[in-house]
Amino acid sequence: MSESSIGRDTPQVGAREKLTGRALYAGDLKPAGMLHARVLRSPYAHARIVRIDTSRARALAGVRLVVTGADTPVKLTGVHRKEHRILAVDRVRHVGEEVAAVVAISEDIARDAIDLIEVEYEELPALFDPDAALAEGAVEVHAGTRNLAYEMNIAYGDVEGGFARAAAIHEAIYDSPSQYPGYLEPMATVAAMGGDGRLTVWTSTQSVFLARARYAEALEMPVSKVRVIQAVTGGGFGGKIVEETNSLICAFLASRLDRPVRFVNNRLDDFLGARASVPERVRLKLGVDADGRIVAKEVEIIAECGAYQGLTAHVMYVTAMRSDNMHRIQNVRTRARLVYTHNPPRGAFRGFGGQQMGFALNCALDDLAARLGRDPLDLHRINAIGQGETSVHGWKIGSTGMLQCLEQVRSAVDWDARRSRAKGGGVKRRGIGMAAAMHVSGNRTIGNWDGSTVHLRISEDGRATLLTAECDMGQGAYTVLAQLCAHELSIPVEHVTVAQPDTDAAAFAIGSLASRVTIVAGNAVVRAAREARDKLVALAAEKLEAAPADLEAVDGVVRLKGVPGHKLTYAELARMHIFRNGGEGLQVKTTWDAPTVQADAKYFGNVAPAHSFAVQATEVEVDTETGQVTVIDTFVSDDCGKALNPMAIHGQTAGAVVQAIGWTLHESLQYENGRLMNGNFADYTMPLARAVPMIRTGIVESMDPTGPLGAKGASETAIVPGAAAIANAVYDAIGVRITALPITPEKILAALAMKREAGHA
Repeated sequence: MSESSIGRDTPQVGAREKLTGRALYAGDLKPAGMLHARVLRSPYAHARIVRIDTSRARALAGVRLVVTGADTPVKLTGVHRKEHRILAVDRVRHVGEEVAAVVAISEDIARDAIDLIEVEYEELPALFDPDAALAEGAVEVHAGTRNLAYEMNIAYGDVEGGFARAAAIHEAIYDSPSQYPGYLEPMATVAAMGGDGRLTVWTSTQSVFLARARYAEALEMPVSKVRVIQAVTGGGFGGKIVEETNSLICAFLASRLDRPVRFVNNRLDDFLGARASVPERVRLKLGVDADGRIVAKEVEIIAECGAYQGLTAHVMYVTAMRSDNMHRIQNVRTRARLVYTHNPPRGAFRGFGGQQMGFALNCALDDLAARLGRDPLDLHRINAIGQGETSVHGWKIGSTGMLQCLEQVRSAVDWDARRSRAKGGGVKRRGIGMAAAMHVSGNRTIGNWDGSTVHLRISEDGRATLLTAECDMGQGAYTVLAQLCAHELSIPVEHVTVAQPDTDAAAFAIGSLASRVTIVAGNAVVRAAREARDKLVALAAEKLEAAPADLEAVDGVVRLKGVPGHKLTYAELARMHIFRNGGEGLQVKTTWDAPTVQADAKYFGNVAPAHSFAVQATEVEVDTETGQVTVIDTFVSDDCGKALNPMAIHGQTAGAVVQAIGWTLHESLQYENGRLMNGNFADYTMPLARAVPMIRTGIVESMDPTGPLGAKGASETAIVPGAAAIANAVYDAIGVRITALPITPEKILAALAMKREAGHA
């Protein structure tokens, strides 16, 4: 019997296509007769559109279409609230908002035509600060909202009583900035209207069905008239779920023409059109008793969605309550407000709001541990929720490897020795810090369903094809699904093909978000493979005149146990399944819906089928003369349940760590009156290879009872603890606490100066 790939390093199933340059991203598609689109963006954060003159652009040779907001459907669209048209009408609400679009026979002509469009604006007062937006009498971004996009209030237990018996209380404000997704492939879309009146869209997306629903709604078309196919996608990180503007505009332009339209963002367009992460200010008050147990938690959050809400309410929801479920805590009070401003719209990002609270909570626990004279690792150990427990929000913890993660980190970084070493008084000082996190694997928030349906076909050559609408944007989802299918059918991974998501071919699925694909689609694939195997065995039993219980499916054959000569290959059985009276192709369709519930009005309910945990320790070196912080070493322990593909988990963890380093030390979107000043990779300082140490990772297999073969998510959790681990290490090194990201040299030097003025060395 051949060895299963489960638990073994397995290259991605599409790696060869990508390495040889044969993978077709949306920007690579060039259907016959293709036209090219460009958009004109607003230079103002808030202005009334007085007049648009497109006559010169329309007259330019090679231009095939020029449209403004007046040409778009009247119906408002939006992910959560319906707030805007496809192109701006009457007024613009942020710099970069799309005002007009051109389609021409070449990109150069389309670009020239954009320059010929004349727009007269009447600039209006603009709001860039959430506090100013909430002030009495402030101009409203959207009439009747008072700039409050969403508010949530949570209250459990006796918070005042908890603080009254606390041995130590920590209170501070933590600010976290917006972060650009930074994927290698900017958004790209090709769309075409067919002669049958159906619109086909090839795009870089994390959810073909959510995208289809969005286009159909905005274009006022029946969903059955819209087909969405996911092109090979070069990274998403939440930015390609359903909020970006590129594909929607391209779909609209194609609906007005009888030729395909291609719209590829340049990098500045992508900076302006992408939804960067949600900037938040978190005021956290945390109390612990003498043993270090959390007895009360009070939180106030101000989150900024920018000009439109999109998915930001869901992001703030995660910031407000997810981390509560990591600990045994009963007394919680939270108020969170989402605020409109005239900044660009924000949106989903890897970690989906968890990292904002992860920064605040882990820094607070580090400070409380110091006040109690305790090791922060021990504080996390004391408070960690256990397997079989139910959290304050009703989350049922089926598996957790938090305690094992803590111990794995302690050993891997020689925590006790590094933590206790003398700090010294030199210019360059080293410190070590740690942080912990949890994340969901699946999340019942999009209607009362968190399921996945897959079709599995056994071809006449005995190989398998999976049809799913779940998306792979480079994280290796298809490899895991192929591994699970191959394992259950006892065939090589190379004998499983996972087809590109296509709304015309695949059954409905939500897509790649909330770390749900491995557990949700994985369970559906396991179920489908087992049903297909049962069909093969049943047919073989008939042909071999044996009882099914006496047969086994191994290495692509069904054989009589103990009698090697009595066997039939999958290929033979697949052909027999067709060529017989009443026969058909051998295929199965299965659905797996998570055994969860939607949260109620009090934010209570077991919304996720499983939960992943991670612990990170990071060592930094701080130059006290320049303020420069260098990450020297980092180790992440990831509880992902069964590690189906350790190599992929390491890759995902390393990527998450690098993004966290960027958010913490380097990345900052710079605005001036709402205008982005660093919308390119030359000026937007993402961490380069020389700024990143060799990233070390470890795996804890907690074997989740709900997950396929015990597996759960392993793509997002590792981004959550990174900022706090670095901030805590900086504090350990030089004794100053930075509570506003990014931790820049200027902030370090200012904090050291204040420390000296206060009489501390």
